[in-house]
Amino acid sequence: MKNKLLIITLTLISLVGCSKLTSENYLLLESGMDYRDVETLLGAPNECQEAIGLKQCKWGNEQRFIDIKFVADKVTYHSMKGLR
Repeated sequence: MKNKLLIITLTLISLVGCSKLTSENYLLLESGMDYRDVETLLGAPNECQEAIGLKQCKWGNEQRFIDIKFVADKVTYHSMKGLR
C-alpha cells in the first residue's frame, strides 16, 4: 500500500511539471482541427492576433514554440521550433 501511494504521488508530481508543448502534441495537430480542440491539447496560447475571421496564435517563446494559423477557428497551417 505504501509503495502504491508513493508511485501515485510521484506520477502526479511529474505530470504537474510536464509541458503540453511537446513534439508528440505537435504531431496530433491536423488541418481543420477546431480552435477549442487545439486549446484542449496545448492549453491557452501565449499570444494571439486576430483580423476578420483569421487568427494566428503562438504557444511558447522565441526559442521553443508552436505557431498556428486559423481561419474561422479551424487550423489551416501550423509550424514549430525547438520541440523535443
